[in-house]
Amino acid sequence: MNADNDKKQPRKKGFYIHALLLGGFALVASGLLAAADRFSAPAIAQRQTEDLQRSLGQVLPPRGHDNDPAEDTIMLPGPDGKPLTVYQAKRDGRVVAVAFRISGEGYGGPIKLVMGIDKSGRILGVRVLAHNETPGLGDNIETSKSSWILGFSGLSFVKLPKEKWKVKKDGGAFDQFSGATITPRAVVLTVKNALAFFNAHKAAMLAPAAPTSPPEKGKG
Repeated sequence: MNADNDKKQPRKKGFYIHALLLGGFALVASGLLAAADRFSAPAIAQRQTEDLQRSLGQVLPPRGHDNDPAEDTIMLPGPDGKPLTVYQAKRDGRVVAVAFRISGEGYGGPIKLVMGIDKSGRILGVRVLAHNETPGLGDNIETSKSSWILGFSGLSFVKLPKEKWKVKKDGGAFDQFSGATITPRAVVLTVKNALAFFNAHKAAMLAPAAPTSPPEKGKG
């Protein structure tokens, strides 16, 4: 009995040492990750702001407004019920166009887009923000690979009836890519749904943001 206890003691001691070492490594790793996150966060935030402004500049032509749409935003319930940020382009204080992010399901997963629309319901531009479509096939939705997505500019439900918002293979007006029909089909449907969402919520999307009241004295 005593001999068995003597054998177990070194095992217990070894177990505690390994646990302490593992805990120490985990603590150091967590600290390094936290430090890296802290130092890289401002650069990441700056990059995201630049990406947003560049994307907005492509779907809300700067010559059409005199404000910074990235700074003039309102929040509305989106098509999926989640809060949707609406970027408002203004001229002389009046909203003349809006832009918002939209998302559809492509061949490789979600396809994230941003779309600009003027107050009459005419699309000003659509651009891809992110996707996982097949390189050489589905990625033709990017402006760096083809001009396909530029074909949405200038369209509306007045200029192109709803029933024509399909790829040509399905009887619609939009070209599909050779060997990759799912991707353009998903983008066309996503843009069509976004345009319908705008038309249904036009008044709210074009309404200027409510002014923020200054804090009352003694409550500020």
